[in-house]
Amino acid sequence: MTNAGSDRALARAVDDLRRGEIVRVIDGDHSLDVLAAELATPQRLAELEADTRADLLLTPERAQTLNILNQRSAAGADAVFVARLPWQDLLTSIATADPVSDLSVPFKGPFATREGGALAFAGAAGLQLAKRAALLPALFAVPGQAGKSDRLGADAHAILEWRRAARLSVVSRAKLPLEGAENATVVAFRPTDGGPEHLALVIGDPGPVPLVRLHSACLTGDVLGSLKCDCGPQLRAAFARIADEGGILLYLQQEGRGIGLLNKLRAYQLQDQGFDTVDANLRLGFGEDERDFDLAAAMLHMLGVDRVRLLSNNPAKSEALAAGGIAVTELVPHSFGENPHNVRYLETKRDRQGHRL
Repeated sequence: MTNAGSDRALARAVDDLRRGEIVRVIDGDHSLDVLAAELATPQRLAELEADTRADLLLTPERAQTLNILNQRSAAGADAVFVARLPWQDLLTSIATADPVSDLSVPFKGPFATREGGALAFAGAAGLQLAKRAALLPALFAVPGQAGKSDRLGADAHAILEWRRAARLSVVSRAKLPLEGAENATVVAFRPTDGGPEHLALVIGDPGPVPLVRLHSACLTGDVLGSLKCDCGPQLRAAFARIADEGGILLYLQQEGRGIGLLNKLRAYQLQDQGFDTVDANLRLGFGEDERDFDLAAAMLHMLGVDRVRLLSNNPAKSEALAAGGIAVTELVPHSFGENPHNVRYLETKRDRQGHRL
């Protein structure tokens, strides 16, 4: 399949999964039919289970919070197959997958796992597809059923390579005077794989080694003024600093460290119970940070930039840019927005994620 054909098939699979449809994940001669757990209805689950009872497919992170043994495929891809026992109906299965639902419908145990075997790689790809769809990474899954060839199929290897294969095109450039940074131009990038658009704000004269800020979108902080994080103050301070020196701000549509807006709000609900930002993400089934900074490196290359001074406290961003061929000559400190509501959030950044605060 061509890159364009593969991108189209994967984008359609994401759309189907988000609409609560059954999607087939194909790994050579093996396949797995999957249904997003959070969107499952009795009718759709019954359709999936026409020939056999569906397993519940979880990430190792979610399985760890349930004290379920992590299983790894020979290829190194991670997926945990939980055999659904008779007591695990739709409601209790969803509560097992979703720690927020579990608050009102406590899950039961013990759990029984099964070896993924030849389907383990397809299982890991299915979970990645759910992440791509900004859904909880939890699926009902059965081996691909004969006679159901009308189901939309997606190649497992293409799904797992998708993140590294993203390509971008420049859609538009326009002057965009900003408060405190009137000499600014916005450059809009569209991924060819159907993902969300990203922006570069070129402010003043960037020079040969521009000051660059990577800012991940945060609707609650940037727009609504949330005090639970430091995103809004950091964004406004970055505009001011770059306006003084000239440089580039990349605005990346990777809400909630890449887990999506609705999952970020779920994480907020878990934080209200006392979990920090890292543990909340893990309990939802995500990694600590699901963002893809390869996109940032690609955007900078397309802007003709290969050396930067990075406005950040996060060494991981510097490492990611370096891996993408962007030399970081200096990590420029950038700390703003501390308040009584986000003290623990900032402590978690420092103590568990290595931010230089």
